[in-house]
Amino acid sequence: MALPLLLAVGTYGSADITDMQVGFDVIAMPSLADLPSIDAARRAAIKAVAYKGHKAFGGAEMDALPSLEIIANYGVGYDAIDVVAASARGVRVTNTLDVLNDDVADLAVGMLLSFNRNMVANAEWLARGDWTTKGDPPLARKFSGGRAGIMGLGRIGREIADRLAAFKMEIHYHSRSAKNTPEGWVWHATPQALAAHCDYLVVALVGGTETQGYVSRDVIAAMAPDAVIANISRGSTIDEQALLEALGTGRIRGAALDVFSREPQLDPRFMGLANVFLQPHQGSATIETRKAMAALQRANIHAHFAGTALATPVN
Repeated sequence: MALPLLLAVGTYGSADITDMQVGFDVIAMPSLADLPSIDAARRAAIKAVAYKGHKAFGGAEMDALPSLEIIANYGVGYDAIDVVAASARGVRVTNTLDVLNDDVADLAVGMLLSFNRNMVANAEWLARGDWTTKGDPPLARKFSGGRAGIMGLGRIGREIADRLAAFKMEIHYHSRSAKNTPEGWVWHATPQALAAHCDYLVVALVGGTETQGYVSRDVIAAMAPDAVIANISRGSTIDEQALLEALGTGRIRGAALDVFSREPQLDPRFMGLANVFLQPHQGSATIETRKAMAALQRANIHAHFAGTALATPVN
């Protein structure tokens, strides 16, 4: 009996492909743009897609795979996948919820701490020999004890808030409704109200059309001049042009960013700013978490073909 045909789309390593081959016949390719290169008969037999990418996976791509039953996304954010189109075609969609929460939350705190304490500049100061010739570097800024604002108190947002609470911070948050939180945490009904009441605004929203530009020009304008914004969600959640203007004019103190509206070719203006701490979209990029994400992705595919409950269904 022939094994189900699985299409692995993205930059999977050889070990990942080997693991996928347990129970499946696997076709690997770097991008959905390569779909036409697959023989039509073989493409028509593909039943599952292991998807690791940010390019749009819409109805047209699904129609090119007429036997498709499941798209297992590698990552918690699935905004690249048209879930409505998938549901209309009877295609299940899954993600890798929860396994990356700790790493993303750790990075959010690490970026803010590094930004405030001038860690990159101080390391360069030491490496250049300036400590010997010029003495101590310029003073940094205190991090503990500030007011943290979490834009989107979902699973990752809650992990970030818990970590910042350990830094003796006052926790404020915005979500569609107030949540069950520790005593003293403050809910704000609008994003502008949250922005006006925090020293550190951490964006932890889900991606997609509903949150496109959610941190708008008005939200950024509501921030205090000494405030810092951090984003570990999606670049699309912030009005990037408004953010660049605010950073360039010194309207806000700075930003710590792991995501951008264009990746990896981010707006070159970012590279000319001294008041930013930038990372190459690596919130979940640890050996342990990437292994866990791949294992959960495979587990969802195996569960589908075994007829058992999906671990992390989207639709």
